Amino acid sequence: MPKKVRRATPQPYHHGDLRRALIDTALELVTEEQDWAFSLREVARRAGVSHQAPYNHFPEKQDLLAAVAIVGFERLRDGMLRAMAGIDAPEALIAVIGRTYVRLGLENPALYRLMFGPAIADVGPGDRPTVVRLAGAQARAVLEEVIERGARSGVFAVPPESQKDQILAAHVFWSAVHGLTTLAIDHLMGPGVTVDAMIEQLLRIQIRGLRTA
Repeated sequence: MPKKVRRATPQPYHHGDLRRALIDTALELVTEEQDWAFSLREVARRAGVSHQAPYNHFPEKQDLLAAVAIVGFERLRDGMLRAMAGIDAPEALIAVIGRTYVRLGLENPALYRLMFGPAIADVGPGDRPTVVRLAGAQARAVLEEVIERGARSGVFAVPPESQKDQILAAHVFWSAVHGLTTLAIDHLMGPGVTVDAMIEQLLRIQIRGLRTA
């Protein structure tokens, strides 16, 4: 189940990159409060700047939340890459990607919801800022590269010449781990069912589906 989030110690802004300081402060608040109901004024107070300062970089609160979501996707991408270090087999890579994805989602549920939820939508739930879409695509590209590697090596039953099929296979796997993570965050796993057992079963099913017969 999700771990208790440790409260971060506020770090007042003194000099340097104000934009980054505001993003870091907002991320601290999301992590501590497990919500993003705070105001830009609260972010400014916490960062130790005037209440007008955030508007120089983020005209709307939604713009700041989008920047926080981008940090979440960067952490996801970097976390998967670190977990993959030293591993060559496509099946083993898929497994560590799945475990890392779920673990990072459970470590900070509010950040996870912000990354994928409607709070940062420009117009409607499906209309997200371009920079957030790009950050998400860069994280997903880690998985897509592994699927492509498995296809070209003959390990996965995905046409090596078809990028469309490779991307589709990556989306299917991504959807599965995303759904599991959401169920775990919402405590909807069911009695007697653990997250670890679910992820291992999911990985067995997904890898079996990808594997060449």
